[in-house]
Amino acid sequence: MTETQKNPLAESFNALSLIRFAFPSMVMMLFMGLYTIVDTIFVARFVDTNALSSINIVCPVINLIVGLGTMLATGGSAVVAKKMGNGNTEEARSNFTLIVVAGAVIGLLITAAGLLFLDEIIWGLGASKILFPYCRDYLTIQLIFAAFNMMQVLYQNLFVTAGKPTLGLVLAVLAGIANIVFDYVFIVLLQMGIKGAAIGTGIGYMIPTIIGTIFFLMKRSELHFCKPDMDASVLLKSCSNGASEMVSQCSTAVTTFLFNVTMMKLLGEDGVAAITVLIYSQFLLTTLYIGFSMGTAPVVSYNYGSGNVKQLKKTVHICFGFIAGISIFVFLFSLLGGESIAKVFAEDNKNVFEITKNGFTIFSFSFLFSGCNIFSSALFTALSNGKASAAISFLRTFGFITVFLLALPRFLEVTGVWLVVPLAELFTLMLTAYLICRHRKQYHYF
Repeated sequence: MTETQKNPLAESFNALSLIRFAFPSMVMMLFMGLYTIVDTIFVARFVDTNALSSINIVCPVINLIVGLGTMLATGGSAVVAKKMGNGNTEEARSNFTLIVVAGAVIGLLITAAGLLFLDEIIWGLGASKILFPYCRDYLTIQLIFAAFNMMQVLYQNLFVTAGKPTLGLVLAVLAGIANIVFDYVFIVLLQMGIKGAAIGTGIGYMIPTIIGTIFFLMKRSELHFCKPDMDASVLLKSCSNGASEMVSQCSTAVTTFLFNVTMMKLLGEDGVAAITVLIYSQFLLTTLYIGFSMGTAPVVSYNYGSGNVKQLKKTVHICFGFIAGISIFVFLFSLLGGESIAKVFAEDNKNVFEITKNGFTIFSFSFLFSGCNIFSSALFTALSNGKASAAISFLRTFGFITVFLLALPRFLEVTGVWLVVPLAELFTLMLTAYLICRHRKQYHYF
């Protein structure tokens, strides 16, 4: 068996084969974005707006769970893929198993701590007396499924590292379909309200977790479960290397809160509704960048670990070229399709529709810059440069956004709000270009 046959990451990728390899991850992330939005529409239309608001109230807890899982997954994937590239397959398997076990344990600890301090957490997140019962029902169930949430996030990344991105795609699609079907059954048919939404989401977490665990236990790929060595340095390296992803999730929670407060002051509840539509749309459209970055990162790590400079340089060149092309496509789709997207969420509210449609005209420009920033952050993670990755992620999701959000609306009002994200991405792109140039001799990707 040749090295390429044994490990798909060892293939000499060209543009078409690399895009084909990353395509399942892109579709997987896009599908996850779609069913997240569908989930929200179910709650808004078939429960009530208080239920929708309560999900936003407890969202920081979900962000924490996903952030921890993504941090461990992306950082751990880079560690494992690099060791596979070095030929240290047994050590890679041990590290892989340790990372998965750590994720499960962290999930269980979150469940225990969350349920123990449930009321204090909900009040601390700013729930009102009216929203408190909704928050309690939803968060209780989400915490019960916390370990499954952690595991499905881990497997999304590690299926790619194992050279099985298509399996990750299939499981993501199954989870998404299950979530939508159970939302309809629990919310519409059984009238379970927000509890039904939480249970449907939890079942969606379970599908990739259970099937993924069975797959890695069956040892049908080079990367599979074994008896792990308890090496704390592996976990520390994974966490530090993937810190940017954790930063991104935490930043999202804070900036969403700031956006809501600002729009409430400027336009009231309709303004908050409009910015919510923009935020969800941004999440959906950037899944293409995230999925491509997730799909190609293990290839970068493998070639970096194996010392194959020629293939590493070729891979990075292809990636930046593809990102540039897809950025233009997403920008035009957002700019020209903003009105249609606004109708999906606000067809019955003319004021929200107009605010949202106007917002898309300016907000769409962020997609010209965000793709390069997202990929570059993933690139540095794949090269085990957690500091550079974290700097890009922190500034684009929190640093610049916070500064511009506190300053621009004072002078430009609502227009200032719409400019916040495009300017944050543009300024981050300047930093990204500097870091790419600064480290080019170290990694030889140019």
